[in-house]
Amino acid sequence: MKKILAVLLVLTLIGATLVGCGTKTDEGDKKGEVGATATPENAEVSATTTPQLEKIVVGASTTPHAEILEQTRPLLEKAGYELEIVEYVDYVQPNLALDSGDLDANYFQHQPYLDQFNQENGTDLVSAGIIHYEPIGIYPGKTATIDALADGAQIAVPNDATNEARALLLLEAQGLITLTEGVGLNATKNDIAENPKKLDIVEIEAAQLARSLQDVDLAVINGNYAIEAGLNVASDAIAFEEKDSAAAETYGNIIAVKAGDEGRKDIKALVEALKSEEVKKFINEKYEGAVVPKF
Repeated sequence: MKKILAVLLVLTLIGATLVGCGTKTDEGDKKGEVGATATPENAEVSATTTPQLEKIVVGASTTPHAEILEQTRPLLEKAGYELEIVEYVDYVQPNLALDSGDLDANYFQHQPYLDQFNQENGTDLVSAGIIHYEPIGIYPGKTATIDALADGAQIAVPNDATNEARALLLLEAQGLITLTEGVGLNATKNDIAENPKKLDIVEIEAAQLARSLQDVDLAVINGNYAIEAGLNVASDAIAFEEKDSAAAETYGNIIAVKAGDEGRKDIKALVEALKSEEVKKFINEKYEGAVVPKF
């Protein structure tokens, strides 16, 4: 009897051992299967994850600056940057926003205007690169041509110092007025030395000039605001600055940044994208001479 019990006990122990081994093997197989499944899934997620892009925030006039900036998006994305464009309708707020740190850069102005703004507002903004030039033009309002101007006719010009000087120099080039000798880029209406037709020079905010055409005889309008109003300097203006003039060099539109930021990698990438062949082609085809690349 004892022998029979001993045999039964041995058999029971052997069976338990076999069951235990079988359980471990199954769990091991299951773990192996889970591991084998997890590895390619993880690999796939890793392969499709989009790298985080660094954001560049740029302030710009709507036309043509924001339109030109839009063309740089794919180029900047390849360089690792996401472009955010903040549009402005005046010439003051984008510089204030840049100075306060709300923008990384802005794109709307030329160097003389920036110099004037810095002087008047105590800011320290600098150019990171010249991108394009917009010829300023004289556009007909109630009077169709310069020759048809009557005595006392009204001519609207920008009211900011640098663009007013530019407008007055263009009027002088057409023989309408004579400025005090040597006044140059500092000219204001008070520097008109001769005005044979007794023209009434009306100072108006640059953004409002195109809207003033119905009320004045002629208006001297900045390129960006003319384009925004559907005007083209090459076909609609009755006189304009020449592409090879001193104005073309002086009034090139720039990327402005806070002093010290011009060497930042993101700013360099932005300027490089704006000076690309893709952007040059877009400017030439889109604006037909109303915007001239300076690169």
